[in-house]
Amino acid sequence: MRAARLIKMVLLLQSRPSMTAGELARELEVSERTVARDVLSLSEAGVPVYADRGRSGGYRLIGGYRTRLTGMGRSEAEALFLSGVPSALREMGLADVASAARLKVSAALLPELRDAASGAAQRFHLDAPRWYHDPETPALLPVIADAVWDDRRLTARYLRAGHEVSRELEPYGLVLKAGVWYLAARVAEPPEGPAAATAGFRVYRVDRFTAAEPHRPPDAPWGGGPGGDAAGGGRFVRDPEFDLPAFWAERAEQFRRSLLRAEVVLRLSPRGVLQLPYVTEPAAAREAVERATAGVGPDARGWLTVTLAVESEEVAYAQLLALGPEAEALAPAGLRERFAAAARRAAALYAPAEEAAGPDPPRR
Repeated sequence: MRAARLIKMVLLLQSRPSMTAGELARELEVSERTVARDVLSLSEAGVPVYADRGRSGGYRLIGGYRTRLTGMGRSEAEALFLSGVPSALREMGLADVASAARLKVSAALLPELRDAASGAAQRFHLDAPRWYHDPETPALLPVIADAVWDDRRLTARYLRAGHEVSRELEPYGLVLKAGVWYLAARVAEPPEGPAAATAGFRVYRVDRFTAAEPHRPPDAPWGGGPGGDAAGGGRFVRDPEFDLPAFWAERAEQFRRSLLRAEVVLRLSPRGVLQLPYVTEPAAAREAVERATAGVGPDARGWLTVTLAVESEEVAYAQLLALGPEAEALAPAGLRERFAAAARRAAALYAPAEEAAGPDPPRR
């Protein structure tokens, strides 16, 4: 632990002209007294750390000293590509690795380029979770992420339709979509029999895994970490043709279309046409409007009749109710009747007080 802290201190001083004891203490998460002791240890080890006295003083390296400790490991280099997604790094247990990688890059840069990292961070940030949803990290995400990095097979149990199933998986990649983690994995191909037909790439929600255990060679101790399986053992051979972004885009489109199993027919006002993508599936709304515009087109009042793909009549009712008088449901008949009933209830709620109370009883 102390050795790692001393290395980090050298890299910090190498990446900046000078740092005060307070700045080093905050970066290293120690006291200023510990910083002073660490500086003394570095000096005794031959690292030329110089202390400037005075109110504006601090610590700096002298004589153009540069450490040879800036060589990146594989995990640091890989994590660096994800450094724009800090929440994802934390959830996968890679925050410390990415921090070390960024620090090494900063230390290796020319002095005039060392503000590049802070400049980028001030201009770009990715906030992955959806609004109004507190992100929850799946308990098994670090284990699964470790297997993805290491190309190591997983023996996993997964909840599907309320039942727990077991799978032997080759974990190819992780995707963070709207705050939810998904695993792209290939079912380990069985040697023979009808089960072979189930082999192939699939998508799994990480929060539905109830167990995940990476394969390891019989003689490797549990928890030995990456690198203990030099001969292969529990690792799989990754398909070089697999393209995670392309695979995800294809499956996401398939999933979107699989949800839209019903159709409804609507008349939309010009304003309703504009609002439709905000209350229903945007791509389906755009497709419906484009088809209708290219076909018959708007009527004399500017209203457009569209056929919209939806999940179900129930979902369509909940979504399209937000359009209010900007949409008229034409079909199916059950949906039209539900909207008519909702309109009658709304009219009764907003009727003038004398009408809501009904006619006065006859006088005797």
